[in-house]
Amino acid sequence: MPDLAVDIGAVALKNPVICGAGEHVITRAGVRAALGAGAGAVVVKSTNERQEAKEQLDRADYTLRDADWHPLDWGAPPPRDASLFCRSGLTPLPFDQWLDMTAALDREARTVDAYVVASLILADIDAAVAMARQIEQAGVRVLEFNIGAPYGDEASDGAIVTERAAGRVRDHVAAVRQSVAMPLWVKITGQSENVAALAGAARDGGADAVVMMGRALALLPDIEAMTPVLGTNGGLGGAWSLPLTCYWLARARRTLGDSLPLIGTNGARNGADVVRFMLAGASAVEMCTAVMTGGFGVLRQAVEEAANYLDDKEMNARDIVGVVADQVGRFGDQPLRPGAWRNFVPGEALDDG
Repeated sequence: MPDLAVDIGAVALKNPVICGAGEHVITRAGVRAALGAGAGAVVVKSTNERQEAKEQLDRADYTLRDADWHPLDWGAPPPRDASLFCRSGLTPLPFDQWLDMTAALDREARTVDAYVVASLILADIDAAVAMARQIEQAGVRVLEFNIGAPYGDEASDGAIVTERAAGRVRDHVAAVRQSVAMPLWVKITGQSENVAALAGAARDGGADAVVMMGRALALLPDIEAMTPVLGTNGGLGGAWSLPLTCYWLARARRTLGDSLPLIGTNGARNGADVVRFMLAGASAVEMCTAVMTGGFGVLRQAVEEAANYLDDKEMNARDIVGVVADQVGRFGDQPLRPGAWRNFVPGEALDDG
């Protein structure tokens, strides 16, 4: 059997499949279900100090759409090409209750060789620093600092921040890093012209790993009602986003080197996608939408499928990280293929008569 273990800095995970933060892990039952499905780690639903961010959960809405943007029934196994369009909020729990729950669940996770990861969403950096200290003092073993949530421009003023400036990313991460010694994973946005530069800024601020990247902010028009679906902009995720995430994983690896652990998220739907992310440079993969829409069995299946792939290749999980990223060539280095373009256009385009 292949060795599924991977390293995220000093954190050794039993396998590369992580259950990402979402509504499905607000409760103890959800976190325990993810652990029971065999995830190497579970990131609990995020919190911060802002009441407006918590109240946003009661204003949240969700719709699952097919490739033609028609609604799909919630609860049925979604097709691979389904996209989730939604607006979301933070955990409704007061911070003290959330912290007690997270610390207790992380202690439980130790018994199954897994982790429960605390997640903070940036609003006010001083508040984030104070909360990070309390998280460490409570004994939680890993902190994910999410400065890339997609809703910063849409939520109530100051409820959350989507940080797109490399300098501020570095400074925010440094502030948290200086306040705690625990492993620090930093989640960054994909709403940037240079996601790799944000990853580098997080590293420079002291991140132990970078989670990339947050979902896209989107608008979906309803052509019958001629209104915005859900009435607002929203976060959009789907399998279509996997190649985009893989591009930035590989770009970050090429730009920053292979010493910074990367965690891929946004687009993984099964174990083959976990492998794709790892080949592009990720050491582990967070699955969120796929679990929220398909159930916790998605995690178990992903672990099994990744194990089967590695078994077939006679490789271990650590062996495949970045294998494809390190082979990506540049356009100008490719062999000349005069006229090959003619094979990829409609025939009418070649009728010059």
